[in-house]
Amino acid sequence: MSALAVLKKYWNYDAFRPQQDAIIQCVLAQKDSIVLLPTGGGKSICYQVPALLKDGICLVISPLISLMEDQVMNLNSRGIKAIALNSKFSQEESIRAFDNLQFGGYKFLYLSPEKLQTAFIQEKIKQLSINLIAIDEAHCISQWGHDFRPSYLELKILRELQPNVPFIALTATATPQVLEDIATQVPMPDAVIFKQSFFRKNIAYHVIHTENNLGKLFQILAKIKEPLIIYCNRRQVVKDLCQQIIHRKYRATYYHGGLTIAEKEVSFKNWMEEKTPIMVATNSFGMGIDKENVRVVIHINTPESIENYVQESGRGGRDGNQAYSFILTNLQEQLNQQGLLARNLPSIQEVNETYFKLNQYFKIANGELPLTVFTFVLSDFCEAYKLSFQKTAQAIKYLADKGVLTVSQQFGKRSSLIFKVSSDYLFDYMESNPSKAALIKLLLRNYGGIFEHFVNIDEAYISKKLMLSRTGLLKYLHLLHGDAILYYKQQHNIAEITFLQAREDRYINYQMKQFVDQKNKVKQEKLATVLGYINNTEECRNQIILRYFKEAVREDCGHCDNCLKKTGKKITSTQIKEQVLALLKKEALSSFDMNATINCSSPQLLKIVQELLEKEIIALTSQNTYLLK
Repeated sequence: MSALAVLKKYWNYDAFRPQQDAIIQCVLAQKDSIVLLPTGGGKSICYQVPALLKDGICLVISPLISLMEDQVMNLNSRGIKAIALNSKFSQEESIRAFDNLQFGGYKFLYLSPEKLQTAFIQEKIKQLSINLIAIDEAHCISQWGHDFRPSYLELKILRELQPNVPFIALTATATPQVLEDIATQVPMPDAVIFKQSFFRKNIAYHVIHTENNLGKLFQILAKIKEPLIIYCNRRQVVKDLCQQIIHRKYRATYYHGGLTIAEKEVSFKNWMEEKTPIMVATNSFGMGIDKENVRVVIHINTPESIENYVQESGRGGRDGNQAYSFILTNLQEQLNQQGLLARNLPSIQEVNETYFKLNQYFKIANGELPLTVFTFVLSDFCEAYKLSFQKTAQAIKYLADKGVLTVSQQFGKRSSLIFKVSSDYLFDYMESNPSKAALIKLLLRNYGGIFEHFVNIDEAYISKKLMLSRTGLLKYLHLLHGDAILYYKQQHNIAEITFLQAREDRYINYQMKQFVDQKNKVKQEKLATVLGYINNTEECRNQIILRYFKEAVREDCGHCDNCLKKTGKKITSTQIKEQVLALLKKEALSSFDMNATINCSSPQLLKIVQELLEKEIIALTSQNTYLLK
């Protein structure tokens, strides 16, 4: 059977997209390949089709459980046998799964990079007849990529387990430096590299400078009837914004990394089936999203990097039809994002201090390499040494990235709660239960939206404020839970830390210095590049993106906001004045309402409004709207 026949049989397609056929022929010729195709470029077919043409099983390394399960479900629905092994599987279930893989006619095995680290899994993979190894979201292997995962650095073990099997590494966003890193780390020194342009002719990129992000958001929502995604940078913002959208009678759901697997599945399913066509999410909602009719992607907060932005905005218009990407921004939002980054980036001194105190905490002597796997609660550690939670979490991640230690996935997770009763009932309860009143008042003061949705809490901070032991606080929280006053989801975030290098403070400090400086510099440069993109009001947005990825510059796209400014006629002050007066003849309006109708910049409009006020042609009301005098 030919590759095209396989495509037609299982996918009902009559032809490959550009480059797909060349990639498939490369894989069939047993050559390693690195594939850079934009979001929606059909990367999965590049390894699935050749794997079906060969005897044996295709091993796919994938970073997310939801992504693996989605791929498996998709393959099974086409009559192709596939299975994903993840953390949900017990040892007994894993043994049974490998028996099925050897004798049950399976064609695809999906594994997380973390699952691959166990000796049991490695031994089982060695015994399988593997025809191809696919590394999905391969940018995670590079320390200079936007989604680096230390576990991806261990994928080189696959070369030892299956030395004669070709590799294919796939990603949607990678700079030349990241592509080079992928080839070095796997390693794939002779890999054929396939790249497709980042130019997306059907996506119109727009940056909207507005002091009223929420008002502008609802203007967009009023015009769009098809599915869309709204990206925010923090979980709390996601939940609060989703509630406000629902309050305005729109059907919306939300998604972030703090939800349980079951909650994520329900949210994702409702969005895919368009029961709730508006998805509000952090960037944890992304990898592997395959919904063709997303018309708009909106960023309420500044994206962390151009890579993130291109990948997230690229989830729109996958059907090839016109889609829009909006960034809503203002000076304060940009300053907030810079401040957030500065607060979360540890200096080399703070990383060294964290390493020193970890050794103190676990009583590790100089020169010792403990064989113990230590249990670890980050909030307790930070409380013991009065350290910043966010900076310490990042410092420990840096130590893990550099191979000084490993830390399990539970690291850094927090408990959450929600009040189940009305505020009136709560105040009556406090009168009847004065011993619990101080805790309830502290929760009300420190955590907004606690009546509407779950909020993450910091038990160490609350204990300190109330001068309670952790045990005492947990007792009170469980009592309130038992009285049905609140619902408390305790995060049993006991992580595990394993030290990989003997304690040598001076050597470790020297080893970390250049690494930390470089990592921090890369993060700062990525944000600076995004801010440069946002505040560039002259160049074609597509051109800016192409230049970032070192791609040859082509003609202007013609439909981003900057291109439209060049082609459109500039509105004169007289025309603006006439349009303002015409609008105010009908009703009193705010400057924001007028700006939504009049095609001019906010400063232009405000200048005209100020002139009309000074001439007493219009007046300002107590509701901050304008009317004709």
